[in-house]
Amino acid sequence: MNEPVSSKHFENREWRDLSLPAEKRAELLLQAMTLAEKVGQLGSRWVGNDMAGSDVAGTEKPAGEQLNVAPMQDVFTAGGSVPLAEASRHGLGHLTRVWGSVPLSVYEGKAELLRQHRVVLDRSRLGVPALVHEECLTGFTTYGATVYPTALAWGATFDPALVERMAAAIGRDLAAAGVHQGLSPVLDVVRDYRWGRVEETLGEDPYLVGMLGSAYVRGLQSSGVIATLKHFAGYSASRAGRNHGPVSIGRRELLDVILPTFEMAIGDAGSVMTSYADLDGLPAGADSWLFTQVLRDEWGFAGTVVSDYWAVPFLARMHWVAATAEDAGALALAAGTDVELPDTIGFGAGLIERVESGELSEDLIDRAARRVLLQKVQLGLLDPSWTPEGSVGQCDFDSAENRALALEIAERSVVLLDAGTALPLDRLATRRVAVVGPCAGDPKTFMGCYAFPNHVLPRYPERGMGISVPTLFDALSNEFVGCVYEQGSAVLGDDRSGFAAAVEAARAADVVIACVGDLSGLFGQGSSGEGCDAEDLRLPGVQAELVDALLETGTPVVVVVVSGRPYALGEIAGRAAGLVQAFLPGQEGGAAIAGVLSGRVVPGGKLPVQIPRNVGGQPGTYLQPALGSVESAGISGLEAVPLYPFGYGSSYTTFEVSGLELSAEEIATDGSFVATVRVRNTGSLRGDEVVQLYLHDVVAQVARPLKLLTGFARVSLDPGEVAEVAFEVHADRTAYSGADLRRIVEVGELEVLVGTSSADLPCRAVVRVVGATRVVGHDRTMVTPVVVRRSA
Repeated sequence: MNEPVSSKHFENREWRDLSLPAEKRAELLLQAMTLAEKVGQLGSRWVGNDMAGSDVAGTEKPAGEQLNVAPMQDVFTAGGSVPLAEASRHGLGHLTRVWGSVPLSVYEGKAELLRQHRVVLDRSRLGVPALVHEECLTGFTTYGATVYPTALAWGATFDPALVERMAAAIGRDLAAAGVHQGLSPVLDVVRDYRWGRVEETLGEDPYLVGMLGSAYVRGLQSSGVIATLKHFAGYSASRAGRNHGPVSIGRRELLDVILPTFEMAIGDAGSVMTSYADLDGLPAGADSWLFTQVLRDEWGFAGTVVSDYWAVPFLARMHWVAATAEDAGALALAAGTDVELPDTIGFGAGLIERVESGELSEDLIDRAARRVLLQKVQLGLLDPSWTPEGSVGQCDFDSAENRALALEIAERSVVLLDAGTALPLDRLATRRVAVVGPCAGDPKTFMGCYAFPNHVLPRYPERGMGISVPTLFDALSNEFVGCVYEQGSAVLGDDRSGFAAAVEAARAADVVIACVGDLSGLFGQGSSGEGCDAEDLRLPGVQAELVDALLETGTPVVVVVVSGRPYALGEIAGRAAGLVQAFLPGQEGGAAIAGVLSGRVVPGGKLPVQIPRNVGGQPGTYLQPALGSVESAGISGLEAVPLYPFGYGSSYTTFEVSGLELSAEEIATDGSFVATVRVRNTGSLRGDEVVQLYLHDVVAQVARPLKLLTGFARVSLDPGEVAEVAFEVHADRTAYSGADLRRIVEVGELEVLVGTSSADLPCRAVVRVVGATRVVGHDRTMVTPVVVRRSA
């Protein structure tokens, strides 16, 4: 059973010669394949898909009733009737979520992985192993694995190095489990807070998303696991924030807001995933401009393009740009998709028939298969010594090191919106604490929709959480004596029967900690997550009423919002004794929030999305031209000012940013300047400040955002300590798509703005760009290097 695969299948095969370049080995293997075998490499099989017969959140189908489940349920389960042996008859590209589909112990997971590998190897003529992929958005999505904070919480850290460390840890767990590709990070830029998948994003600013997303890619791939950039492209810009909704986007917005995040990360990434969206009527998966002209020809991407799950048949069943799934397969392949996930539906026999009939060029099959085989060579899957057994190592998916890292990220991501009159709470003086709210008693509210406990375990309630996750009430009970808990209400629904007990507990307490927000789920089964879009930005269910009832008691109320999107807090902010935002902080979220409330942790998180004032006054990210910003006051009755701006976050200590100096007042269109400021901790506690540099193009060819984040640095300082922060800004960082859609660096004045949020920018200067307007491409400078020097 442990016999190397090469002894059966690889004899006298040149493509197993390790002395040859990877590209040559892949080409030799491609030449040895039949058409059917090449097509086999473009498909996949999801043996563990248990969506049939139960909805995605776990409600069993009642006898005789129609199941109301995720959209396109027939497509979701279309590949489930094909045995793995049949799907592997001519070889197979991917094995889908062997570990992440049902709750398996480590022993069971290893056994199932080896079983599936052996089926693929034994059934196919050449014995080419399948590549294994898994979800890894908040850690390895498998039973018993550490659940890290959501991507929106990573955004709140403004700390690329920390995100890279986390991704490397996730990658090590995936690699130990024999996984070759992780389906992360999400590089979609938030355009509408109502969209359910805001929690999966890194925020609303392209530079922040690009920097943190690139860090994730580097970390994951440092462990030998392929990172997958998703969703390419435009998915987050759907009308009204509706999942899979049409995207009415102009080419300029696509070029300047949506695509740069992918472009920044593409140099390190091994794979890109297609978006479900249609852009101005053309589905992304059928768009050869996106996947061939931009991704391949302009950016030079050499990895694989994988479809989002069922995106190929969706071209026929949701977009109606193809008559059949087989037609959809030909359309997606021609546009640039290499591998169909999670099951082979459109990339099967239909492709072979179309090649044999002359309708489809075999060169397109070869193009995709060559990319897949090259990755398998690079991963070592085609080495003579490779065995399924040797691909799996020692697995500890919830190690002490993982949990410590999850805690560090959670602590650094919590955003103090307002210390008010109560924070930090005095652990000695605070004797009676009423902890109220659904997010204080249910640990699942700390997790995103792609965390295994929320993604899979609702269908297996008897299996519990699989990991230890203290609730916020548990954590607060460790910080303070005299804590009592009342739920008050659920996250969703209109049940107010718990209000009376919650109000009574509040009146008897010295302070109330009200923890409200989200419970992530899938396709309408949660308040946040994939397919859980919001009509407006009111707290879900009756939670706003619960908070109002608590505030009316007269007892000081500290409001903690644990959520996957920003909610409108204008009716709460002026009345609460303290206000804290945590973006689904993961397994260790309770301890992190409790530490911030007690002052044991000095908060340093910053908002990667704005906090709205009014429930309907949106969408409104900070990336606005004059007519979409505070400059437009009086033009519309809708308020354009957020309650808390992008980049904002308070602390228990204070900082001063001052003394902006520019190395030059004038630069050429291919030149650069250094902007230097001093940041001082003027308070009494050690803490973190994120120094942020924005640029404003004073006069441009087109209406531009009034501010664009162009550089940032998170700096830790002791009381009284001073640091000098120097940003090296290349003229390329001012590039945008001009009137003719060419990306240009334009002459003229630039305002340089530095401070601690998009609305608090005390340092201002002007630099003039001179010379001739310059057209730039993918080789432009996309990063602003930062150097932090501490004063002696």
